Amino acid sequence: MVIDDETKKVTVDGKEVKLTATEFNILKFLLENKGKVYSIPEIYENVWKEEGFGAENIIAVHIRHIREKIEINPKEPRYLKVIWGVGYKIEKFS
Repeated sequence: MVIDDETKKVTVDGKEVKLTATEFNILKFLLENKGKVYSIPEIYENVWKEEGFGAENIIAVHIRHIREKIEINPKEPRYLKVIWGVGYKIEKFS
């Protein structure tokens, strides 16, 4: 997976993936911190720059959309992982 912040393009396995601005910003934040698990409020606060209280549904919907676009099988993600009861992370990959 390659993310180009200048052009706002994301490429997965050589194919460009179309993301909304919010999806791009969430993915970029998680990619910049590969392997680190972030709670829903932490993701919200880092992307929206405001308190993340009550952001569960907002983040869950965006994560689902990102997975549908970047994963071969969104139900068995290889990049964007959920750590139940804790949050989300981007798996370290080469």
